[in-house]
Amino acid sequence: MSHQLLIEAAELRERLADPAIVVMDCRFNLRVPQQGFADYLGGHIPGARYVHLDRDLAAPVTPASGRHPLPSPGEFGACLGSWGVSESSLVVAYDDVGGAIAARLWWMLRWIGHDRVALLDGGLNAWRGNDYPLGTEIPTWDPTHYVPAVVHDDWTIETASLQAALDGGAVLLDARSRARFEGKTEPIDAIAGHIPGARNLPFGECIDEHTAFLPPQRLAARFEQALAGQSDAEVIAMCGSGVTACHLLLSMELAGHARGKLYVGSWSEWIRDSARPVATRAAD
Repeated sequence: MSHQLLIEAAELRERLADPAIVVMDCRFNLRVPQQGFADYLGGHIPGARYVHLDRDLAAPVTPASGRHPLPSPGEFGACLGSWGVSESSLVVAYDDVGGAIAARLWWMLRWIGHDRVALLDGGLNAWRGNDYPLGTEIPTWDPTHYVPAVVHDDWTIETASLQAALDGGAVLLDARSRARFEGKTEPIDAIAGHIPGARNLPFGECIDEHTAFLPPQRLAARFEQALAGQSDAEVIAMCGSGVTACHLLLSMELAGHARGKLYVGSWSEWIRDSARPVATRAAD
């Protein structure tokens, strides 16, 4: 399983009793942060632990950071240990929005060298669609001492280095909706628009009407269109705060592209400095 990116609901159901599998419920509502846990209590895949985006997958916000800065590898490792994850665990992450939140956990695990992780394709929607059972009890488990095997520092890029990377030929792909990218609406951040030179590939265009990922060939076509002839260029993924950008990076790998980098701070960090330019047209 270490080489796979996705797992189907039927396979997870078959293997749910395997003690090596740790299922993580990543449901989260950016506007109502307490909603995800309430939904979890109302029904989740049996045995799943709950993961809180703000508390577990992000460090505290600073005056210069975006909304979801990365925790230190050590802090994240401690969190994994508190969930009972060991180096041999196969972590399965899911949410109810096509992997938009769960992909952050998927990416962070691989960032610290834990390759035994897969996203539940279609998420909770696929599980429910098969009439598989849900549980309401919070499971118990034994904590572990988790030490990250390696930290891939070169998988991320900071704001200070972004412009030089773009000048060097890198392509910046923004995973937000087209309306947000074009500055027509901004429901979360204080300023609307996008980083000049960025291109838009909404993460929602990488999944189907059932919130499952598109087949690799269709994903490849999406990226070919977005990259506009620069298929070999280094890709940097961004979004509002470095969360759905991870979904774009997963989609890239499913499409057969080389691994891209994550701009963790993303739009919410870029706009912290009023001197940084903002674009609002559909294309620069």
